[in-house]
Amino acid sequence: MGWNWFPCSALCLGLAIAVTPAIADPVIEYGRALVETNCARCHAIGIDDTSQHPEAPAFRTLSERYPLDALEEAFAEGIYVGHPDMPEFVAEPEQIAAIIAYLETLQD
Repeated sequence: MGWNWFPCSALCLGLAIAVTPAIADPVIEYGRALVETNCARCHAIGIDDTSQHPEAPAFRTLSERYPLDALEEAFAEGIYVGHPDMPEFVAEPEQIAAIIAYLETLQD
């Protein structure tokens, strides 16, 4: 056998360990679930998808427009700005923390 499986196995294990904490974090998963339910109809909520609404920014680019921690107040008070037909969205503190945690995983 000319193929050495050890380096491939070690690489796969290393990648799994590097990726698992972000995926397994229940706060981040809760944030992802919240944006899937409330935002995905218009916004791109992943790392390479496209916003369905032409005026809805992709979540992976939000930090280019706003400091993410500044969005906490907007979520707490209810987001009234955005694209013109964006529904009002008000979040509870634990939801805000989860959404921000998820958004942070998407930024460059």
